[in-house]
Amino acid sequence: MKARKSTSQFYKDNPESAEKRRKAQRKINRRPEKRKYRAELVKKRRDAGRYGNGDGMDYDHTEKKFITAKKNRSKK
Repeated sequence: MKARKSTSQFYKDNPESAEKRRKAQRKINRRPEKRKYRAELVKKRRDAGRYGNGDGMDYDHTEKKFITAKKNRSKK
């Protein structure tokens, strides 16, 4: 059985693909709904006093509380 490579390893090995993905992500992140979503997250962090303090916490919409960014982003 062949071991699976990680996505990050694939993009490290294929810089053209990595740039193609970054270009697509930039396009997606410019959408009004994405900007609104990011603004909502920043507002929640500011209201909670977490914005800019480098504590590594993200707001989790399913648990309705702040959890570590690593845990929040890995559970998707």
